[in-house]
Amino acid sequence: MNQYSSNKNHPQRINFKNPIDFRSDTVTLPSNAMLRSIENAQLGDDVYGEDQEVNELQEYAAKLLDKEAALFFPSGTQSNLTAMLSHCQRGDEVLIGKNYHTNVYEARGASVLGGVGICPIETSATGSMNIEDMLNQIKDDDPHYAVTKLLCLENTFSGQVQPQSELDKLAKSAHSKNLKVHLDGARLFNAHIKTGLSMKQLTSSFDSVSICLSKGLGAPVGSLLVADQETIYKAHRLRKMLGGGMRQVGVIASCGMYALKNNIQRLQEDHDNAKILAEGLSSLEELSVDFSESQTNMVFVSCPEQHRESLERFLFDKEIIISNLDRGRLVCHLGIDEKDIHFVINAFKEYFKVTA
Repeated sequence: MNQYSSNKNHPQRINFKNPIDFRSDTVTLPSNAMLRSIENAQLGDDVYGEDQEVNELQEYAAKLLDKEAALFFPSGTQSNLTAMLSHCQRGDEVLIGKNYHTNVYEARGASVLGGVGICPIETSATGSMNIEDMLNQIKDDDPHYAVTKLLCLENTFSGQVQPQSELDKLAKSAHSKNLKVHLDGARLFNAHIKTGLSMKQLTSSFDSVSICLSKGLGAPVGSLLVADQETIYKAHRLRKMLGGGMRQVGVIASCGMYALKNNIQRLQEDHDNAKILAEGLSSLEELSVDFSESQTNMVFVSCPEQHRESLERFLFDKEIIISNLDRGRLVCHLGIDEKDIHFVINAFKEYFKVTA
């Protein structure tokens, strides 16, 4: 396996064959069974709407979320961007949680490419948005102001499931002010497993939802925008404009279908492993571990500054890859099993024993 380190300024090639990689669930690799699904894929030109695998995946996803239609995208960033541009015109405004992915990590594409203003709203440490804070940012009908058209929410947030009642109330309040509501549901299947709520229950309040296939579900590429038929019609044109129209894309859509049919329930293993990891690391007095009841597959670990670099290097030498240890995020996924978790816990313990 060849991956780059998480140092954004000076990336370095990592040449481990079987690393224990906690940087993200985006590092997952397709299983052999998933790759075999490509062999029987019925391919066609998707720009012409003729790729059977893509068509079936879109229909399956729409039915799963009880929406009218869906559209396949190469990335969640492009899916979220297309949703914003489908709901907004140039000069309109979207309300987004200040620390949400769509605000921080998607390069402000809605503003840069679509002329859509972004109004960040403060959220709690767990991602909750106060209804009054949201309502207070909806602009009056006045030529001095942008026209507020859309509210963007997120579930899960930093691995934490957002209370469904809160999300539903936010969406209802936004709708009462004639706003559309989009959900960045990149890890929504984790919320589905954690809460036991159906995908329909998790998404019924939203006008559009973006779901990711290439994180915990293990597909190599792909996200889906799921919405009503009119929104998807607009999104189809915008996807083409943004360079997302693809040809025989059924080679990856078949992996996405495999993921939806086979890899959703196994997310429970990631949640269980995250809990084991959190409990094991919590036994070390040198570490501060953040793992709440609403957490799914992520554990956050803080380490004293004097140990961070040496501990990261110690773990790296054991082919354990982490992003950082200043509230570092350790993400469990299908590439990490329970045996790996215990190995990692023991590696942390060994380090602090050696340096005591």
